Amino acid sequence: MDPTGKDAAGVLTRAEIERREAQWLAPWGMKSGESRGRGHAEPEHPFRTAYQRDRDRIVHCRAFRRLEYKTQVFLNHEGDHYRTRLTHTLEVAQLSRTIARALGLNEDLAEAVALAHDVGHTPFGHSGESALNEMMKDHGGFEHNRHGLRVVDELESRYPDFPGLNLTYEVREAIAKHTTRWDAPERAETGFEDGPPLLEAQVVELADSVAYDNHDLDDGLEAEILREEDLKPVALWAEAAEALRRQAGDLPEKQRQAQIIRRLVNRFVTDLIENSSAQVRARGIRRPDDVRAQDSNVISFSPGLDGLRGEMEKFLHESLYRHYRVTRVCNGARRFVEAIFRELVRHPDELPPEHRRRAETAGVHRAVCDYVAGMTDRYAQEQYVQLFQPYQKL
Repeated sequence: MDPTGKDAAGVLTRAEIERREAQWLAPWGMKSGESRGRGHAEPEHPFRTAYQRDRDRIVHCRAFRRLEYKTQVFLNHEGDHYRTRLTHTLEVAQLSRTIARALGLNEDLAEAVALAHDVGHTPFGHSGESALNEMMKDHGGFEHNRHGLRVVDELESRYPDFPGLNLTYEVREAIAKHTTRWDAPERAETGFEDGPPLLEAQVVELADSVAYDNHDLDDGLEAEILREEDLKPVALWAEAAEALRRQAGDLPEKQRQAQIIRRLVNRFVTDLIENSSAQVRARGIRRPDDVRAQDSNVISFSPGLDGLRGEMEKFLHESLYRHYRVTRVCNGARRFVEAIFRELVRHPDELPPEHRRRAETAGVHRAVCDYVAGMTDRYAQEQYVQLFQPYQKL
């Protein structure tokens, strides 16, 4: 091995990457070589760490690709510039890497968790999830984090030696425990030990929050549901807008809005890094397992910013998520998913072969739920036409 850590052929090996992690990561950062491993034993890769392989498996799986046509807030067909689940996921991954790097955490683990955090989402956003949970209330319910774990453990079928993607314990735990204002998994049902997930997973939870708070503002303005005038009472927006005006003067509308949101994101990320670093030290975190012994998450905003963030989220809830245009689409989408679900439960012979086979072991309701949850918005629309308006396609 030469001084750069490369072998005789000039190649940087997995073993050397793991050695560098042990040197460079903070004591509380999760080292790839210390993973609790996979459910199904596999030989290690010569050039990629366990978490790098997890990341790559997620990127190449079908559930990840389908995020391109799944709703964030606005339906895919409403415009080309709105976020989808895929672009949202990429934003979360970018923020997560920045925060993880600053805190001395494992960037590859944070990125893998970020890329996987929404693979269990339904078509039509949270309306679809709400509909499936109602349809499944007597059959185990539906929660998208729990379903995401089912996707990576069972439903993906890419390898001959095991079901699912065979991800590491740490990535699977992070999927199961992902908690935000939209996500409240029932941890008792996940099979993982009590306590918060690793710091890398906690970073993704708040990067998710930063991403959707700010890009929902951006999309709401793009849709002209929100106006800058409406945002003046929101302290975070007003402060960022005034700071931008002092620095850059008058800017064109779209540029001004983009720069205000850029400042908001930077403020959230900076505060998160600084406060979390202080929290790690104040709580005496010395190694990854210390995190699981905490009674609450370590990665957090400062109390002052968290209060302002709450004010901004309340504004979004009242002015965007409850706006009649959004509510009308959400209610329609919910009825849409319910209709497809009921029809397929009544007639499971209309399921594709792989889902009919799954019904034999998991039951008809769960098999239908798995099928519907995996649909993209446009595929669900096509299936609705085939089920209820078949002659319109002729």
